[in-house]
Amino acid sequence: MTDMNILLAGFGGQGILFTGKVIAYSGLMEGKEVSWLPSYGPEMRGGTANCSVCLSDAAIGSPLVTNPDVLVAMNLPSLDKFENDVVPGGLIIVDCSIIKKKVERTDVKTIYIPASEIAENAGIKGAANMVILGKLFKETNFCTPENLDKGLQKTIPAKKMDLLDKNRLCIKLGTEN
Repeated sequence: MTDMNILLAGFGGQGILFTGKVIAYSGLMEGKEVSWLPSYGPEMRGGTANCSVCLSDAAIGSPLVTNPDVLVAMNLPSLDKFENDVVPGGLIIVDCSIIKKKVERTDVKTIYIPASEIAENAGIKGAANMVILGKLFKETNFCTPENLDKGLQKTIPAKKMDLLDKNRLCIKLGTEN
């Protein structure tokens, strides 16, 4: 991998920014140049949230991802807004538990994963972001498994460290689906 520009998008409260941080820290552990740029509406939950993450072997010129190599869409407004911005040959990952619409483009690879359903069936409601992270990891190999786990450990706040194994499980489920 030389460069990977990722745009994660959804509603506030879906863990979009957290997922972006895990990717960024995993890239740091991998020795990559990284940037993480959050963007969210004024509402804490239910408003818009998206996050640009750049991973590169060289210095990053701008942290803003306008034409992502990878789009993670966790709600329909995000898919509608960003689908056409993905570079030809790029990847779109869709949480099809929430988004029933199909991607119209034929020049990108699209993966539909029922991430919300998978997390809920595992008894970990609200961890669809980690299921999607697992799928993203499987599809792109943006880092080693060890560095993904180190990035996850670095990102989880100390007061929520009891959720580490649940997050690990959801990542594993994402890699298996």
